[in-house]
Amino acid sequence: MSKFSRILVPGLIGVAVLAVTLNGKIAARDSAKAVPAPLVDEPAGSQTSEIAVLAGGCFWGVQGVYQHVKGVTNALSGYAGGAQNTAEYERVSGGSTGHAESVQVTFDPRVITYGKVLQIFFSVVHDPTQLNRQGPDVGTQYRSAIFPANADQANVAQAYIAQLNQARVFNTAIATKIEPGRAFYPAEGYHQDYLDHNPTSPYIAYNDLPKIDDLKHVFPDLYRAKPVLVGR
Repeated sequence: MSKFSRILVPGLIGVAVLAVTLNGKIAARDSAKAVPAPLVDEPAGSQTSEIAVLAGGCFWGVQGVYQHVKGVTNALSGYAGGAQNTAEYERVSGGSTGHAESVQVTFDPRVITYGKVLQIFFSVVHDPTQLNRQGPDVGTQYRSAIFPANADQANVAQAYIAQLNQARVFNTAIATKIEPGRAFYPAEGYHQDYLDHNPTSPYIAYNDLPKIDDLKHVFPDLYRAKPVLVGR
C-alpha cells in the first residue's frame, strides 16, 4: 500500500489530505460506472456455495463492497498471484512478489451469479481501465485481476471483458488480467473488516465509503445495509 496515501489522521476529512499521492498531486476518486450485465454466465447448478477471487486495488475497499452484497456469505482480504512464502503485507507492499491485494468472495450462486459478482467488480469496486494502480495506490500489487477457480469462471470472465470492450463501455480498454491457477492466501487479521472498523479514517472515508453508496444506488436489489463480517 502507498504509505503516504494510507496515513490515518482521525478527524481530517479535507480532500487535500485524503487524496494526496506520493508525488503530491491530487488524485480524484473515480465514480461508479453502470455496466451491462454479462451475456455469458455460469449455468444454474445445485451447488450452494462458490468462491471468486478478485483484485481491484486496496483490499480494504474491495472487501467492504462485497460484504454489503446479498448472497455473499464471506469476503476475506488476502493475496494472490505469488508464492506462499511471500504472502505477507510488508513484502507484498514492495511490489516485487507477484501478489496482488485480493479478496476471496464466497457467495451463494442461487442468490447471485458469478457473472453478477463480476458486474459489481467492473462497475462499483474499481476502475478496470487503470493499469497497475487504483486511485492513489500505485504498483503491480494494486493491479486489476481475476483469479478464476475453474474453466467456467475463466470463460465467463474472458467473455465479459470482450463484451465490455466491444461495446466500448469505457473510454479505454479494460486492463484487467485473468490469472488462472493462482492460490489465495488470507491477509493478516488487522486487515480483515478494515472498512467496518475504521469508517472515519481519511483513506476509507474518501476512497472506499463512496463505493458502498455506489453499490446501494447502482445495485439496489443486491445491496444490504448490514455487512457480513469475517469477525462476526
